[in-house]
Amino acid sequence: MALKITVIGTGYLGATHAAAMAELGFEVLGLDVVPDKIEMLQRGEVPMYEPGLEELLRKHVAGIEGASGRLRFTMDPAEAADFGDVHFICVNTPQKHGEYACDMSYVDSALESLAKHLTRPALVVGKSTVPVGSADRLAARLTELAPAGDQVELAWNPEFLREGFAVKDTLHPDRIVVGVRSEHAERVLREVYATPIAEGSPFVVTDFPTSELVKTSANSFLATKISFINAMAEVCEAAGGDVVKLAEALGHDDRIGKKFLRAGIGFGGGCLPKDIRAFMARAGELGADQALTFLREIDSINMRRRGQMVEMAREALGGGPFLGKRVAVLGATFKPDSDDVRDSPALNVAGQIHLQGGQVTVYDPKGMANARRIFPTLGYADTAMEAVRGADVVLHLTEWREFRELDPAELASVATTPLILDGRNALDPEAWRAAGWTYRAMGRPTA
Repeated sequence: MALKITVIGTGYLGATHAAAMAELGFEVLGLDVVPDKIEMLQRGEVPMYEPGLEELLRKHVAGIEGASGRLRFTMDPAEAADFGDVHFICVNTPQKHGEYACDMSYVDSALESLAKHLTRPALVVGKSTVPVGSADRLAARLTELAPAGDQVELAWNPEFLREGFAVKDTLHPDRIVVGVRSEHAERVLREVYATPIAEGSPFVVTDFPTSELVKTSANSFLATKISFINAMAEVCEAAGGDVVKLAEALGHDDRIGKKFLRAGIGFGGGCLPKDIRAFMARAGELGADQALTFLREIDSINMRRRGQMVEMAREALGGGPFLGKRVAVLGATFKPDSDDVRDSPALNVAGQIHLQGGQVTVYDPKGMANARRIFPTLGYADTAMEAVRGADVVLHLTEWREFRELDPAELASVATTPLILDGRNALDPEAWRAAGWTYRAMGRPTA
C-alpha cells in the first residue's frame, strides 16, 4: 500500500515539501496552527514568494479544478496522526531573543502535539535545522508520549533549500541525507525519495548527530566563503586592488571554485546568520567552543559590510552628514527571487542611512510589502525609475536580474547626480560609465 505523508508546519519549508511530495505521487496532508495560512494554501495560494511554488500547489490541492487532489490541509493533529505513515516536521527554529542559541519550542510543540495521537506504527522525520543532540532527545520523548510506544520511530532528514530554487531543490536534490537508527527507517525514506534517487540524487545514510551537523556545517562553510571574499575586498580597498579580478583568478582553482566568491554587502536571511550563531552556542554547550571561534569573526566581517556600505555612500556624497540627501536603494530582500527581508543587508543599510537623516527611497521587485512592515518610515517607489528620480546617489543592494537589465541612460536622465554604488558587484561598470554614471563598487577602488 502506498505511503501517506503529513507535513507539520506549512511555512516556507513545509509548503514546498508538501507540494513536492504530492508531485512525487503521494497523498499528503499539511498541518498548521495558523488558520489564515491554512485558508490561503487551500485556495492554492502561498504566503511567500517562491518561483514555481504556487503553480505546483495549484496542481495538487484538493478542491481546485483540474488539480490531482493529492494535497489537503488541516489544523487537527489527531487527523494528521491518523492519516500519515510518515510525518515530516518542518517548523521554524529561530534564534532565541537576546542570545545566539536556537529556539526549539516550535519543534518540541509540533512533536508533542502529534505524538500523543500516534496509535499505530509510524515514522516521524525531522527536517527543521536543529542543534546537534536534539534528535536523541526528541526520539526519547516520542517513545514516551506515543500510545504506540517504540513502534513510532524518529529519523532526521535535513533540508538544503535555497530560496529562489526551493521547488527544484526538493524535487531534484543534490543530496539526500538521512539520520536513522534502523533499517526499517532507511527503507521507508528510500521509498519516499525513490524518484530523485532513481534520477541519481546521492542518498547518504548516517547517525542522528551527523545528520544534524550536515546543515549547520554546510551553512557555516558557505558563510565562511562569503566572508572570506568580503575580507579580501577590505584588503583590496586598502591596497588598491580589484576584488572581482581577484575572485576570478581564485575561482579557476577547482579546489576553491567560483561560487560564493562575489564580494558585496554580505549575507542575511532567515538561515545563515542564525544557523552559524546557533552552531557556536551549541559547540559551547558541548565544550567544543574553541572549534568554532572562527565563526565569530565570520559573523563580524559580515555585519561590518553593512556599515562599510553606509560609509561608502557618505564619502560618495562628500563626506558630510546624510541630512537632506536623497538616496535611492535598489533592493530590499536579502537575495533575489525571494520576498524575504529577514536580516536583509539591503534593508539594514537603507535603515541606517534613513536614521542618519537621509531621504531614502526603496524599490524591490517582490519585497516591498514585507519591507514596509519592518521599516514603515522609509520611502517606497513602484519602479526603479521612480526610486531613482531626484536621487543624489543610487545604491544597488540586491542583485535582481531586473536591475542588471536597467537602461543606465534612462535612469541618468532622472537622477540629480548620476552616481551609483554597486553593493553586489553585479552590474556592468562599462555600460553605466558609458551612460555618464560615476560607478563605484566595494573592493574595487581603482576599477
